[in-house]
Amino acid sequence: MTTLTLLTKIYNANQLKQIDKTLKLSFEGLAVEAQILGTVVDGWVQIALSGEDEGIATSYLTKNMGLCPTSLDSVNKFSTLKGYVTNLKKSMEELSLDVGVFQPKSVRATVPLHRLQAQLVDGKKTALKKVAELWGLCENLPVSVKVVRVNKEESSIEAELSSWQLKKYKVWQESLLDRLIVLGLSLYEIRVTMEHAQLDRDVIDVEPLGMFEHALTCKLGTDAAGLIPKIGRNLKNARFAVFNPKRLREFLEA
Repeated sequence: MTTLTLLTKIYNANQLKQIDKTLKLSFEGLAVEAQILGTVVDGWVQIALSGEDEGIATSYLTKNMGLCPTSLDSVNKFSTLKGYVTNLKKSMEELSLDVGVFQPKSVRATVPLHRLQAQLVDGKKTALKKVAELWGLCENLPVSVKVVRVNKEESSIEAELSSWQLKKYKVWQESLLDRLIVLGLSLYEIRVTMEHAQLDRDVIDVEPLGMFEHALTCKLGTDAAGLIPKIGRNLKNARFAVFNPKRLREFLEA
């Protein structure tokens, strides 16, 4: 039997059933059984695999869902990690990310403010709160980072946004389309909500950022913030953030 911690967080217990269903569909035809064990520190999902095709199933999960490194010993300089923004309001000097390191204790990856300024706002001396507002950075948002420094003695990881993340942001920026970031819902739940709220005329695409995190790409001229009242009343547990490329461009050109 193989025990794995998925690089996926849940927002409520019911989402464990959704993950279980997803795993069963993914492993259909394989000689492997996946059992949901529950969650570990900070909501990471832990599972157990058993059967002849454990190796194949593990490779699939590594590629398609990602696995937590769990230990600082598994984190290397220049490696790329997926993390979830955490404690955003706690520091004004760095962006903190939960990257799935929790053994023997939890270690966050941090992106210093000066790196974010260099990568996202052309080096302007901008407050972290403003950078987050401009780019839709919010609590529990999945973000890809590259490790710049690992200090095992001090149990610290310093990082910067990965080239993959920057390319994604560049596409968002150049599209000139608003994006509504929705956290805490599965793709199915978002599709049902969109249909109920008749958002087909406002949204042209739903981009998965994680299993329960998505970005809704708005049609040209649609204000993402204006969609929140339309769907928010039916989604009490969802969290929202807005990426507005027009506002970002005005700030950068000022």
